[in-house]
Amino acid sequence: MQSKLTLPPTGLMVASAIVAIWFGSLGWLLSIEQLTPWWIVPAVLGRTFIQTGLFVVAHDAIHGSVVPNDVRSNHTIGKLALMLYALLPYQLLATNHWQHHRQPGQAGDPDFHDGIHDNVVLWYLKFMKGYLDRRQRIVLFFGMKAIFFTLYLGFHVAVPNLFLFWVFPIVLSSLQLFIFGTYLPHRGAVRETDPQIRSTHRSTHNATSSNYSTFWSFLTCYHFGYHWEHHEYPLLAWYELPSARQAIEK
Repeated sequence: MQSKLTLPPTGLMVASAIVAIWFGSLGWLLSIEQLTPWWIVPAVLGRTFIQTGLFVVAHDAIHGSVVPNDVRSNHTIGKLALMLYALLPYQLLATNHWQHHRQPGQAGDPDFHDGIHDNVVLWYLKFMKGYLDRRQRIVLFFGMKAIFFTLYLGFHVAVPNLFLFWVFPIVLSSLQLFIFGTYLPHRGAVRETDPQIRSTHRSTHNATSSNYSTFWSFLTCYHFGYHWEHHEYPLLAWYELPSARQAIEK
């Protein structure tokens, strides 16, 4: 009797594709000896997009949607994705993210501006500080420095390539995630300190969703803009959010 071929979960295949593209694009771009100005910007933006994809993989791992019903595998994949992303600590991010889901847009939300840092720049700095404590900043500084000089001295990778296709995409990706995954969806949330306003104008989850088409929603931030849907259905993978939005709109 022939046995049926069992395919890996969709989430695992998608995560594997993102990681593979991340490695492949980085290796190729770092190896280029002569940079041509006209394609540098598209290359940096492409690297930024796939860099963001690593974070999205870790995010889905936190929600258990990369390998459904396999907690250990999700944690392993999430740790790997964040290590590749920027040497980030998986447990800290997971703890903060679940706290964000429990109290979105409130005083206990580590991602919220808390009514003081509501300026977009200050909010971004507070957002980053929440994921980079003193210990992690030291790890990040020395770890990235060690990798940088290993690639430069040991593998003779050109410094412009390192900055353009590895360092800059990390910074740009953090901005992309903040703007489309935190700032735009939650900027309308009302402070917990004003119960009168909260009771009349506060939406469920303190989150709004973008009106982008599925195509632009994907390009902007892997459908993180469909943010109300994510809070309402946190077990859905990022690529399932458009279907959830379409079902709600019917």
